[in-house]
Amino acid sequence: MKTLLLALCFALSLSHWVAAQTPSVQDVLQSQRALIEKSSRRTIGPAIDALVASGLPQMQNVLEVWQAKEMWQRRADGLFFTATKNADGSYTLRDFQEGAEVGTAASSDLKQLKPNSGVRAMIATALVQFQLSDPDKTKRAGALDSIARDPEASLLAPLRASIEGEADADILARKTRLERLMSMAYDSDVPTRVGAINDMSGDLSVDFRATLNPILSTTRVVMPAGEMPDGNVAQELTPGSATLTRTAAYELLVAAGNAPAKVTQDARDAALEANVEGGRVAGVPVAQLSSETARDETYDRLVTQGLAVPRISGDDVDARLEAYRFYDVYAEPSADVTQAAEAALAASQTRVAVSQAADLGLDALSLASIYFLAAIGLAITFGVMGVINMAHGEFIMMGAYTGYVVQQFVPNHTASILIAVPLAFAVTFAAGVALERLVVRWLYHRPLETLLATFGVSIALQQLAKNIFGTQARPLTAPAWLDGAWVINDVVSISFIRIAIFILALLFLGLFLFIMKRTRLGLETRAVTQNPAMAASMGINPDRVNMLTFGLGSGIAGIAGVAIGLFAKVTSEMGNDYIVQSFMTVVVGGVGNIWGTLAGAAMIGGFQKGVEFLNPSNTLAAQTYMIIFIIIFIQFRPRGIIALKGRAAGD
Repeated sequence: MKTLLLALCFALSLSHWVAAQTPSVQDVLQSQRALIEKSSRRTIGPAIDALVASGLPQMQNVLEVWQAKEMWQRRADGLFFTATKNADGSYTLRDFQEGAEVGTAASSDLKQLKPNSGVRAMIATALVQFQLSDPDKTKRAGALDSIARDPEASLLAPLRASIEGEADADILARKTRLERLMSMAYDSDVPTRVGAINDMSGDLSVDFRATLNPILSTTRVVMPAGEMPDGNVAQELTPGSATLTRTAAYELLVAAGNAPAKVTQDARDAALEANVEGGRVAGVPVAQLSSETARDETYDRLVTQGLAVPRISGDDVDARLEAYRFYDVYAEPSADVTQAAEAALAASQTRVAVSQAADLGLDALSLASIYFLAAIGLAITFGVMGVINMAHGEFIMMGAYTGYVVQQFVPNHTASILIAVPLAFAVTFAAGVALERLVVRWLYHRPLETLLATFGVSIALQQLAKNIFGTQARPLTAPAWLDGAWVINDVVSISFIRIAIFILALLFLGLFLFIMKRTRLGLETRAVTQNPAMAASMGINPDRVNMLTFGLGSGIAGIAGVAIGLFAKVTSEMGNDYIVQSFMTVVVGGVGNIWGTLAGAAMIGGFQKGVEFLNPSNTLAAQTYMIIFIIIFIQFRPRGIIALKGRAAGD
């Protein structure tokens, strides 16, 4: 019993001794007082390191308060506190150890510490290791953002330590991924680095490739023939190859001090000018130095007289290059790491290429959907009636403006679009019927007059739109659920609006096929298309069919205008952007054939996106090449991809 009491007393004494040996927050701050008082980005580093190295849990709060410019110092004794301003202008002081109030002080007795932006940035970096395990999810996410922006080897250990206790699935995934990336770059154990690289091999993200690039960075070195450079050799280079020209190889020798510099034309001319005496250089009149050959020969005379350095001949260059070998040496000393990095980067680049092809295909499909929507109405009018309707683009414009007007009265964007689609069809259907009744019906079988008349109508409609809505672009806002994009990976993505347009194009394709195959109007339209005289003899009114068909094509153009207006600017000239593509789509696909229009839209959309991919800096070139391609294509298939029999085909 006596022994037990003695042991208990010893344990209590030891705990008090340990507590007495642990420095307080104020002790640590006072030990760095001089640096904190006059902090700058160049000098504050040791002070911040000391605060972090103390291991005190309160240091996270200290750094956050200091970073927020809420740390105060009492002038009398130099102690540091947090302070809250009172109504009478005084400040209530609280210590950092327990957060307890320790008194009040007048503002004149206190000094507010205001670190500059550079110091605050260093504090933010130091805070990261505390915030990785902070209960606040926002702070943990912010710490990961900070590490991703400015990774350091010292942050790898606290990042790993924080993974085990992470409860949030999204944060855990980010921590695990960031740990792998930092292990690749900063871990001192080679197998661990190789394992991290292999784990992420083939990853598509930019940060993965950015982490591999420093590992695979090389330095070009020159060694005497028969000797190998120290370090991890990436490859030996041959002068005169695509990776190392002879000129670049000789310049490396000059830079390494292994060969004399070549005499450039400027240096040669400067030497000639410096040795002009009595209008002559080395006995040669200056007037005779008009050619490069004469100047070289005169310079050689100066060399023989010891007045200039010798020129380097081709044989001299060959001899020097034969005497040395050229290597690329990795900055990374471990061959295992660089081999793994090379394989991982190759796998990543392969996946990136495949993803880029998929992304290009989605872009082409999206553009084809837009062209199909814009051209389907023209395919109907042009195919059934043979009318070259140059006002087709203005029906698209009318549909877009209809959507804009609806949104002025219906603020809910989803509801407004649902109302605008049938309303745009009704407005443009009526406009199309009016155009057919008033203008087009009198000009059948006179294509030139029809073209001129509808072109005049298009100009009139554009001017009318300018008078009503002005010349500035009007917004047609998409619903919130169409914002953003479907991101498949870091390379492949497509906006939700483009997906909606693709679905709308499919719906119109199905609707058109239903009308043409399952309704009386479709039956009569097909009859008039194939043989109008025979259709008339069977009791079908071709005049009525033409009117309804023209109205149907115009109405579909109006709905296309609503869809296009969701991502394009709504102006009086917006139809001009689509009329040419619509005609090309119809002609290439096959006049009057819906499947031909679909094939034409796919061909033109794919070709244009392919050219833009090969030459992304010049979108105008894509338009030019596309027109040239269509001209050549029509020479071989004048009736388009899918030719139509009947009146539209010229029967």
